[in-house]
Amino acid sequence: MPEIIPQSELIINTDGSIYHLNLLPDDIATDIITVGDPDRVDTVAKRLDEIYLTKHKREFKTVTGRVGGKDVTIISTGIGTDNIDIVFTELDILANVDLATRVKKEVHTMLNFYRIGTSGALREDIAVDSTIISAKAIGLEGLMHYYKYEEREDEKDIAEQAHRALRLGVPNITPYVTSADSELVAKYTNLGRPGITVTATGFYGPQGRKVLAAPRHANFLDNMAMIKNQELMVTNLEMETAGIYGMASLLGHKAISFNAILANRVTQQFSRQPKETVEKLMDEFFEVFLLEEV
Repeated sequence: MPEIIPQSELIINTDGSIYHLNLLPDDIATDIITVGDPDRVDTVAKRLDEIYLTKHKREFKTVTGRVGGKDVTIISTGIGTDNIDIVFTELDILANVDLATRVKKEVHTMLNFYRIGTSGALREDIAVDSTIISAKAIGLEGLMHYYKYEEREDEKDIAEQAHRALRLGVPNITPYVTSADSELVAKYTNLGRPGITVTATGFYGPQGRKVLAAPRHANFLDNMAMIKNQELMVTNLEMETAGIYGMASLLGHKAISFNAILANRVTQQFSRQPKETVEKLMDEFFEVFLLEEV
């Protein structure tokens, strides 16, 4: 007998939609663009030729439509990997669970996730308004420790370096490392510089910012910037990518994260044109997205 997922573990709304996202299985495409800000969904969606669906619940706004003959879903996740856990789990459920029977489908549907987000650079030579492609991500917020996630050997090496970098400042954090899908990285390689992205659990102290409350780890940024693996080095800091890669890998999907660099934490510069920088990244993404698959 197939395993039936209990009501307490898989919550379905009275209209048959999934609990948080308020979406039905037919509401989503297999290509999914994630953004943090609900308002940014409309910024991406204006590039679509046709819109089939718009739904909004809590911080999760969804638009599904078509561009250049390809269906695509755009969804906001809000900030942080706690929301990534919800969004990726529920999108996977929509694709791979029969909601009527609460049973996993026999045939797995793979989703392609594309994060278009903003970030701060941790190296002096990374220009504000440029783009970083996250080849790998270091998670400092702990999401993947709640799952049976196994790091690859190259990921273990980076995780150990991150652990040593934090040991003197915040010894009670155990980093984990996740990776982008290699095929997606190869396809979008011309969009920006590949790097290792650090995913923090907050914006101020957890990213080494000192405003009124002093962060515990005074050398956090410098120590993280020293981490490297072969030709890859730590390049930037944000709040979602490690969780995105980990959840996608666990659930059998592909993911890549693009980071518009709006700040350089070393030079202490901030973009004078943040909106235009994000818009440019979106345009460049769609140029490649619409190319025929090799």
